[in-house]
Amino acid sequence: MDIAGVLVMARPEQIGDVERGLSAVAGVEVHAGDGQGQLVVTVEAGNEEMMNTMTKIHDVPGVLAANLVYQHTNIEDEERA
Repeated sequence: MDIAGVLVMARPEQIGDVERGLSAVAGVEVHAGDGQGQLVVTVEAGNEEMMNTMTKIHDVPGVLAANLVYQHTNIEDEERA
């Protein structure tokens, strides 16, 4: 299982819709926002699912950019699979 920290930039006038859209994506959790369009998000997904989840984040209407800030892979989980 991978855990990633993502900084999402969204249109400020659409921030509520963006937060709801992000929360609807499996494994995505919105933790904080600055009220000006920046959101701190975490993603929990399998190694192969991470890129698909990042694409889904980009596809949420109102999202301008999503930047991977941090990613951790639990190697023990990967070895057990």
